Amino acid sequence: MQDLAIIWDWLAFAVRWLHVITAIAWIGSSFYFIALDLGLRKAPHLPVGAHGEEWQVHGGGFYHIRKFLVAPEHMPEHLTWFKWESYSTWLSGAALLMIVYWAGGELYLIDAGKAELTLWQGIAISAASLTVGWIVYDLLCKSGLGERPTLLMVLLFVLLVAMGWGYNQIFTGRAMMLHLGAFTATIMTANVFFIIIPNQKIVVADLKAGRTPDAKYGKIAKLRSTHNNYLTLPVVFLMLSNHYPLAFATQYNWIIAALVFLMGVTIRHYFNTRHARKGNPMWTWVATAALFAAIMWLSMAPLEQQSYEESAARALTPTETVFAEAEGFDEVADIVLGRCSMCHTREPGWDGIHRAPKNVLLETRPEIAAAARQIYIQAGVSTAMPPANISWIEPEERAKIVAWYRAASARLPLRLAAN
Repeated sequence: MQDLAIIWDWLAFAVRWLHVITAIAWIGSSFYFIALDLGLRKAPHLPVGAHGEEWQVHGGGFYHIRKFLVAPEHMPEHLTWFKWESYSTWLSGAALLMIVYWAGGELYLIDAGKAELTLWQGIAISAASLTVGWIVYDLLCKSGLGERPTLLMVLLFVLLVAMGWGYNQIFTGRAMMLHLGAFTATIMTANVFFIIIPNQKIVVADLKAGRTPDAKYGKIAKLRSTHNNYLTLPVVFLMLSNHYPLAFATQYNWIIAALVFLMGVTIRHYFNTRHARKGNPMWTWVATAALFAAIMWLSMAPLEQQSYEESAARALTPTETVFAEAEGFDEVADIVLGRCSMCHTREPGWDGIHRAPKNVLLETRPEIAAAARQIYIQAGVSTAMPPANISWIEPEERAKIVAWYRAASARLPLRLAAN
């Protein structure tokens, strides 16, 4: 039981590593095929049905690539399907969501100052919102709006902004950003799983049966692929945002997220235009810089956090109570206040630090009890904090942190011990 927090932290690290690797594979193949598709050239010798070709050089060899707009006359014996990158990214991301935000929901998911939710209610909202988001988006695409792609993109943007605002009404700022990223990534992977791959399989089946494939399936898949192209960069930003409280912990965090989606459009529009050899739209960089400047300005607003008095007076959760009542807590609280709170405070006193790192506050008993696992991992069993041991925390003090955490965790139910 006492080592479950360490095992759980390594599990989170392993799943995060897998998620990053699969995301690199998915995003890399996605960006490659978008650039390839836009850069295809017409040639007089192309076979029947071929839309264009491209010659590329890489790794000491030359590649000759042709694209058939609907399908070739004869189906080749071997096809490489680009789908597992997407599926693996979503599955590993879902696992990471459960490990960090569901299992650690009392600390990272639920914001008691916004909504009175039990942990299971927060988890239910978290899971249901991802499913509902895909259903609403899919219905929009299958309506008459599918023939009006610009209007559809605007409505998709409105949906994403509304979800960001809604998440921010009940979840922590960190969870809002992460869930908005997961909401968007779910749409992207569902596009691959429910639309793009099935449509391609219909075309393959028609060819094998000697039927002429209907071009509508490629058109539908192309629309969803275009959406995925413009949503990729904002998702990456949202997944990284948990490291930057200036993004997730200010009162305008949901507006910051909305502007990030617009930056995704301007950046991808530049590269899409360049790949299609249709010019060099430098205005997109001006627009991107202006949006980023607006984000920095919005981040200067006060952080979303309880006042010292509100934090000190709030009731402890059951998990926090166990840690606050465990033997050694008072000593550990003194160590944290003396060694950590010059940075992890509402008004940091350390030169060069203007906001508490990751918005983790360690000034009151409830805050210290809430951050028990982080304190144990960062300053107990490892020397990650303070950075370079700049506040001279002694080995004996680290040992007291370890003893306190392990004494408390031995009294916790298994389902709470990793938190």
